[in-house]
Amino acid sequence: MEALGKYFIFLGRLFINRETFGTYFRLVIDECVAIGINSIFLVSLVSFFMGAVTTIQTAYNLISPLIPDYVISLVVRDMTILELAPTIIGVIYAGKVGSSMASGLGTMRISEQIDALEVMGINSTSYLVLPKILGSLLMYPLLVILAGLLSIVGGYLAGEFTGVVTPTEYVYGIRFEFNEYMVTFALIKSFVFAFLVASISSFKGYYTTGGAVEVGKASTSAVTQSVIAILTADYLLAQLLLQ
Repeated sequence: MEALGKYFIFLGRLFINRETFGTYFRLVIDECVAIGINSIFLVSLVSFFMGAVTTIQTAYNLISPLIPDYVISLVVRDMTILELAPTIIGVIYAGKVGSSMASGLGTMRISEQIDALEVMGINSTSYLVLPKILGSLLMYPLLVILAGLLSIVGGYLAGEFTGVVTPTEYVYGIRFEFNEYMVTFALIKSFVFAFLVASISSFKGYYTTGGAVEVGKASTSAVTQSVIAILTADYLLAQLLLQ
């Protein structure tokens, strides 16, 4: 409970003694590049093969002749939009971006750069952490959209090359009884996950104490707690929004 209270106090300090809009604009753009642009390749690679593997495994398990082939792409579509794109990519996002945030802030803490900002009268929490959270909120939903698209494309190509489903049936299954709310639900989850990863990772890095070993421990702890928070939030959002 003490750590939880400290975390909420940490979030409250983000909006005290803020810098100018121009300062935050430049910092957020830098964070968007570091968070989003540098993660495109990894997200694209994982998403493409995630869709391809899901298509092949679904086709392997649908052995009944009574089940039409377009159900394969329907399953891929629903799994991708509801769970694979926002949640699995969120775990990868926590490992790549979350650990980078925690280690970067932890290094600044042990090298007394954060203390120097405080001495100059700058709210280090707002100056260093708020742009990371805003950048994460801007870029992670875009990564989820990209992941969903590439996963479906990967399933399409896998189905065509292996012959488990024809392109016509695959496209028909993608469009069959599509519920637009699934996209809304996935985007809501992406915003929540983006905030949790950025805030928890920044919190662990900001309050690092000790030396280089503790920076590594803070980075590992940030990833672990971010993944736990993602899975917990995933369950709660499913209960709240899909009932």
